[in-house]
Amino acid sequence: MLSRRAILAAGYGAIVKAQDSGMFADARGYERFMGRWSRAAAPLLVDFGRIPEQGQILDIGSGTGALALAMTELRPRCRVVGVDLSPEYVAFARSRARNDRVRFEMADAQNLPFAAGSFDAAASLLVFNFIPDPSKALAEARRVTRPGGLVSAAVWDYGEGMRMLRLFWDAASALDSAAGRLDEKHMPLSRKRELYELWTRGGLGQVEEAPLEITMPFENFDDFWNPFLLGQGPAGAYVKRLTAGRTAALREELRHRAGDPSGAFTLPARLWVVRGYVPTR
Repeated sequence: MLSRRAILAAGYGAIVKAQDSGMFADARGYERFMGRWSRAAAPLLVDFGRIPEQGQILDIGSGTGALALAMTELRPRCRVVGVDLSPEYVAFARSRARNDRVRFEMADAQNLPFAAGSFDAAASLLVFNFIPDPSKALAEARRVTRPGGLVSAAVWDYGEGMRMLRLFWDAASALDSAAGRLDEKHMPLSRKRELYELWTRGGLGQVEEAPLEITMPFENFDDFWNPFLLGQGPAGAYVKRLTAGRTAALREELRHRAGDPSGAFTLPARLWVVRGYVPTR
């Protein structure tokens, strides 16, 4: 098992990519796995990021569309452009659009195809810690956002606050020492002050960071467990490689750690959110 220092030195994203390049390729699978979490988190970022009531808004790493669609619902006079590298995610998000105030395009967060000052605000939900060069992505977000506009982002607190994934990786590591290679607790930007420091280094002004909490209900244990079988995200990619016997053992270990629920239950999750203003000069 690699140490945390070795994982960070190698780059968590590189290790994830080497493990399974398809872990973010199935939009419907990802929606079943993390869609409910994204939909719960999106309104919190809209509010914390002070998304304006009207204007042009950029959603960086729009995925299956949760944040962009929340923006159009909560800010009915704004127009939103969502960008993502995955053609599958872009196609899925387009299929969910219900009005002409939102559009989705393929684009790299590190090289945005927009002119300087094109947007009144920019935001990113649960993506910045997966971007290979987050500093470059932030510089691009700052470039395309008008002076005085806000740039905001949210990521999970993978180490402590995202209980679903903490339960999963603790269970996996109890059965397999190599599971720690993919544990999202090693992911950059998922701890207190890390987003704040990135935004500050990136030249944003009046930077503020805060923890935000949500609670997710599950109908039963299968409602919790079955999405892990879809091969999406680092956890899904890990399960996908297991034998049937090891998958069954992991299920039972995870069920035990979840308190052996016999019916409905809930799990908490914490987000780290950040916002900062583009300088006016």
